[in-house]
Order: sequence, then C-alpha cells, then structure tokens
Amino acid sequence: MTHAPVIAAVDGSEHSLKALEWARAAAVRHGTELLIAHVLPDEAQLYAGRRSSLHDTSEPEEYADPVHDRIRSLLGSGGKLPEGIRYEPLEGSVPEALRVIGAEARMLVMGSRGRGGFASLLLGSNSRAVASTAPCPVVVVPHAERAAGADEEESAGRVVLGLHAAETPDDVLAFAFTEAAARGTAVQVVSAYLIPPVPTMVVDAPFVVVPPEGLPAPEDDAVPAELEMLRSQTERLAPFRARYPDVPVEQTAVPGDPAGRLVTASRSAALIVVGRHHPRRTAMSLQIGSVAHAVLHHAHGPVAVVPALTDDS
Repeated sequence: MTHAPVIAAVDGSEHSLKALEWARAAAVRHGTELLIAHVLPDEAQLYAGRRSSLHDTSEPEEYADPVHDRIRSLLGSGGKLPEGIRYEPLEGSVPEALRVIGAEARMLVMGSRGRGGFASLLLGSNSRAVASTAPCPVVVVPHAERAAGADEEESAGRVVLGLHAAETPDDVLAFAFTEAAARGTAVQVVSAYLIPPVPTMVVDAPFVVVPPEGLPAPEDDAVPAELEMLRSQTERLAPFRARYPDVPVEQTAVPGDPAGRLVTASRSAALIVVGRHHPRRTAMSLQIGSVAHAVLHHAHGPVAVVPALTDDS
C-alpha cells in the first residue's frame, strides 16, 4: 500500500475543507497522490440520470459543480502540494461510495460533520458510517468547536496509540508507527486497566510516561495490574521498535476508562490511533468498538480508526 493515495472526502462544507487541508499535508508527508472525492448531491445525480435516459443533447453535459471550483481555489491559495492531485465526483450514497473508493486508499480523511444534520452533533452519521465500514484507515478531523481546546500546532504533537496488548491488530500499530515516522515524532502508547476502587486512588490524576528502561522491577512498589500491562506492552511493541528504530516510544499504563484517557491525550496529540472492531465482532459488523466510538465523538484532534487490513491480524 506504499503508493496508495490519500483520499479526502469533501462536500464543500467548512468541516470537509478542513479535512482536505489535513489530507493534503498527509499526502505530502507520505510522498503520495491526493485523491479528492466528492459524492455528488442528489440533484446532480438525478440530473445526470435524466439527461442520460432522455438523450437530451440540448442540456449541458455536466451539472454545475461549485465544490470543484472551491477546492481548486483552496489548493491554489498556498501550501505545499502533493506530487499528484485528482478530483473524482462519485455517485450513490455517501457511505457506500466512499467505502468502494476507499479500497485503494492509504487512508481516507473526512470531517466530523458535513452539510447535513444538526449543528450540535459531535459526529455526523456519514462520518460514523464510513469509519465503521471502510476497508482502509479512516481519519476523522474534528470541527473547529471541538478542536478549540487543542494545541495550535498539531503536527508537533505525538501520535497516540490506544493499545490493548492482547487484542489490537498489528495493522493498528503499524499505522501509528508509520505516521510517527513520517512526522518525525514519538508514539505514545496508552493502555488502561481496571482495579478495585480504593479511597486513595485518583483515577483522573495525570498518567506517567514510562520509557522502556524505566519499567518497574517486580520487587518495586508498583500496582500489579500496571506492572503486568507495561510488560505486555513492551512485548507487543518489540517488533515495531525493531522495524522503526528512529521512532521514540513512550509507554503509559493508567487506571480507568481508556476512551477518557485518549480524549484527554487528544488535546496535545497530532493524531489518535485506535482499532475499529472488537475481535469478537464479525468482519462485516456495522458497529464500531466502544472505545473508538467514544473517542470519535469527543476527541479534540484528528482520530484514525484502523480496521484489520490483513487476514493474520
């Protein structure tokens, strides 16, 4: 998938144009083509069908596409461009059209909301459907209101990986490490564990980043669940450290809710990376994992939802 394009899904809304800017930068980082996909509105699709069925050559061959004109203006306003840029209008429903075109993508980037729906929604139905079913990683870029509390310079942040050492597919880890390598930044691995509540436990306390050499020894005064999780992380991360020796890795094992921890980390992260489905769900399940679902709805920065892309993941 090295030469696969980065696909930006646009509909002309400000949310989708923000996602386009993110996709443009990603295509530049990875040295790949940028494919801009626009699922035509219903009226444009009906026009094309009517003209074709009536064979009315007096009508213009194409329906006016103001989105295309706006994209050209945006890309021409500055910023480094990828080696190649394609614009492709699509027909059909938004989730299905993007699911089909996503089969050829390195990643598919879209805004958290489009033109439709209620302004108060944190995540639009199309974004949720595409993130749940696309055959490629889907990056959802939040709208301005949700990103308001995040750091201004997202490219300077870490790539944060939500990891369940026993269940997260290798494809999710590979995506996180590849993104960190392209950005020249670290991967911060976040895993959460549940422990019986005690009066002195403060779940909302800031978690501590532990480098590999800083892992507690068995005789140290450490929470057994934390110690076991850090060691499971280390074992699972070993082949990726070997494959990406220049990518710094920071390990964190924290009590409490994994989604909440990832949402907190998203305020200063360049990207949050999570797996899509729980392994006990079927490959064609339309439901997304509970952690991915919560992070998509509440994160303050971009979230990559990565499916298992290989049979042995």
